[in-house]
Amino acid sequence: MGSNPPFYLVFTDLDGTLLDHDTYGWEAAIPALEYCRTRGTPVIIVSSKTRSEIDALRRKLSLSAPFISENGGGIFFPKETFPDPPPGSFSAEAAAGPAGLPTGSAAGTETGLWGISLGVPYARLIQALGDIRHELKWDIKGFSDMGPDEISRLTGLDKGDAQCAAMREYDEPFIILGNEPGDLTPLYRAAENRGLLITSGGRFYHLQGKNDKAKGMERVTAWYRAHYKDVVAIALGDSPNDFAMLERADIPVLIRSRRTFPGLKRRIPRLKISDQFGPAGWNSALFGILSQNGEKVHE
Repeated sequence: MGSNPPFYLVFTDLDGTLLDHDTYGWEAAIPALEYCRTRGTPVIIVSSKTRSEIDALRRKLSLSAPFISENGGGIFFPKETFPDPPPGSFSAEAAAGPAGLPTGSAAGTETGLWGISLGVPYARLIQALGDIRHELKWDIKGFSDMGPDEISRLTGLDKGDAQCAAMREYDEPFIILGNEPGDLTPLYRAAENRGLLITSGGRFYHLQGKNDKAKGMERVTAWYRAHYKDVVAIALGDSPNDFAMLERADIPVLIRSRRTFPGLKRRIPRLKISDQFGPAGWNSALFGILSQNGEKVHE
């Protein structure tokens, strides 16, 4: 008799990974998403996107697993799947965004989420970015300095989605205008001196606390390991802010992109690299992992 297959967790970045970098489409990943849904394999979004953005997207994708927002700043458990609050969680509809409106929903509506905060409050990040801008005398512009139209132009999101992207809680995306300095060491040092971190995503730099995607992944994995045997964490991502998550996953996958990272395979020897870009690479890589590990899959 064969042993029972592991209980897989699929932790996934969004832009350039599950979503196409340019169109934000996920159609090429639908076969693997459907397979995970029918097998009860949780697909756990881990992104620099906000709670509001991810909650809307996971509903479109019919995902009911927890998700991790803003580079590990917050973990959210949908109440339809988790009726009892996880340890240390709060009812997320009580939280408010920068404008005083409940994040993750329209004002006054129930979000249906339990939340766990791991990150630094957004107001502190806005203040710190302003201080860093003044200290370095660099032309730095954060999301808090932009309106929905500018965020839409920079991201390719429509105006409604850009408004959701502006509802930050734990992470401040920013750009450096003009000629970007060749040496970013002063930027990283200025953040470190304030107990904060700078990470690099697909489009923006991010100022955040010392939370990251990996810590969020480990927290969610621990919850599942308390309830299931033989849990195996698969992680898929395409950018430097995914690397810590890939490093700590049982099965790490770098989704191919326009950028190359020559030293990453040495840092993560077990790393798999997809043959295709974006959601097509996500789809084929995930099916490849599941078939190699004893699952019967049909693409």
